[in-house]
Amino acid sequence: MPRFKVPDMSCSHCVATIEKTIKALDPAAVVSCHLETREVDIVSTLAPERITTALRDVGFETEPATA
Repeated sequence: MPRFKVPDMSCSHCVATIEKTIKALDPAAVVSCHLETREVDIVSTLAPERITTALRDVGFETEPATA
C-alpha cells in the first residue's frame, strides 16, 4: 500500500479533496488520511506516479513516506 507524505494537508477540507481526487480516478480505492502525521495511505490499482500527478493537479505536493 503506497503511503505518501502530504505536507500541506492540514484540515478536513484537504482530506475531502484528496479522497475525492483519488476516488474520481479509482472508485474502488481505499484512502486513509492521517492529519496528525500528514500522511495518506492508498489501496488502489493506480500507479503511484498517477496518484502523485493527480494530487499535484489539485494543489498538493507529495513525497513517499516511510512506513
